[in-house]
Amino acid sequence: MYIKKFITSTLAATLALSTAAQAAGEGQVNIVAWAGYIERGETDKNFDWVTGFEKSTGCKVNVKTANTSDEMVALMNEGGFDLVTASGDASLRLIAGKRVQEIDLSKIPSWGTIDDRLKNAPWHTVDGKHYGVPYMWGPNVLMYNTDVFKEAPKSWDVVFKEMTLPDGKSNMGRVQAYDGPIHVADAANYLMKHQPELGITSPYELNPDQYAAALDLLRGQRKIVSRYWHDAFIQMDDFTNEGVVASGSWPFQVNILKSKGAPVASTIPEEGATGWADTTMMHAEAANPECAYMWMEHTLTSNLMSDLSVWFGANPAVLAACTDGRGMQTAEGCTTNGLEDFDKIKFWTTPVSKCASQNDTCVPYYKWVSDYIGVIGGR
Repeated sequence: MYIKKFITSTLAATLALSTAAQAAGEGQVNIVAWAGYIERGETDKNFDWVTGFEKSTGCKVNVKTANTSDEMVALMNEGGFDLVTASGDASLRLIAGKRVQEIDLSKIPSWGTIDDRLKNAPWHTVDGKHYGVPYMWGPNVLMYNTDVFKEAPKSWDVVFKEMTLPDGKSNMGRVQAYDGPIHVADAANYLMKHQPELGITSPYELNPDQYAAALDLLRGQRKIVSRYWHDAFIQMDDFTNEGVVASGSWPFQVNILKSKGAPVASTIPEEGATGWADTTMMHAEAANPECAYMWMEHTLTSNLMSDLSVWFGANPAVLAACTDGRGMQTAEGCTTNGLEDFDKIKFWTTPVSKCASQNDTCVPYYKWVSDYIGVIGGR
């Protein structure tokens, strides 16, 4: 049944593409993407939404995997790419830097199928103009070793503060943190609950005092972290072979490790979580715009969205992907992935100095970048 559904999904995708193609493509499309976002069956033959597209359109899909939003912005600034699957802490920077172009919605026939919560989301919509097509969203989860934690950790404490874990051993050198300045927001999110007197209302809008408190927490975390991870596959190896037992992570790593029988699970602790809502955006000087538009339309087919949702453990931009049976995902699976938790997630966004919640006195992102490098370096 599993393989039959996969074959049906692939045939349906090919048929949809043959009718939705806007014009003859240029022969290729070059995409910067997160790990696991664009699969052609190389990791698992049952997950392939590239091969059918290439055969149907003649557009060869070339993918450059990026590990952080900062890397994505740097690659788009260098040029040579048509598309990027940008998270909210990159998308607004790309728009402000004029690195991406407004999307012609007339070339995206399936735009109307997108979840209404995402159509006009502020991370890709500026002054009423859309600069991308929503792709996938989800939380930054706490991944943990189930041999060490018989019950899910209730707090992010386990990765922020030195403590004895349920197996009687210290967490020193057994936890990880994300290798990106946006991790400052995870610290701020933690402080929202544990130091309410700071008055933090958004982990991305921090006045100097709130920001200083977040950096202090991160400096303390530095003493217990074994690695600042940015490569999803290296993190999986660390959980398998290097004794790491807890870390902020993505559902992608959790799903792959569980499929291999590793003793891992994930949770969203009591403090809540930050998260990401990713958008496919087109470079301002894209060399292959027709193939790019065909790819963006392809991404909205419900069977692709469904299978990607299963593969990544995240939520599709097209709600029908959860229920129409064209792919592997189910309504129950989308609920498990947190489809109803949209309003609980503090989605990544780019910190700016002018922020309403702190009377325009927020610490801007360039400071996050330089100071986080200092934290990692032990300063």
